[in-house]
Amino acid sequence: MTLLVKTLAAVAAATLLGASAFAQSAREVRGPSPYGEIENEPAPKLIVDPPLPGPLAQGLFQAQYRVENVRILPVFGAGALNASPRLGHLHINVDDLPWLWADASDSNTIDIAGLPPGEHKVKIELVDANHQVFSGCSTCSQTVTFTVPGSAARH
Repeated sequence: MTLLVKTLAAVAAATLLGASAFAQSAREVRGPSPYGEIENEPAPKLIVDPPLPGPLAQGLFQAQYRVENVRILPVFGAGALNASPRLGHLHINVDDLPWLWADASDSNTIDIAGLPPGEHKVKIELVDANHQVFSGCSTCSQTVTFTVPGSAARH
């Protein structure tokens, strides 16, 4: 009986050690805690996917995005510029119109409805709390060019 107990204990210990070797910490998966300052913070990055083709056929631009090394939050002004981790939001402009809007929701998808058929472009900028594109960031300003088909149903 003691041999059985010792064998089971050895198997349990080996299983526990093996499982912990493959486990990832929360920091490894989610990144650093928002409660601590990040020294030598990596440069921000904006990644924008092409618009979803199905909705385009209905005059609807939907494109997913993600950011790295920036927290998207509705925090604005000079006082937020030195926050760590870095804070920012998006500026979105359609077809070079003289206005844009700011998105600080971190919703992961840009959604623009009612686009007429034809060529369009959406400029997406990752900006700091003072509404400036992060300096030295080659990916923080991206323009997505696309065509809404001629038979698009307007919403």
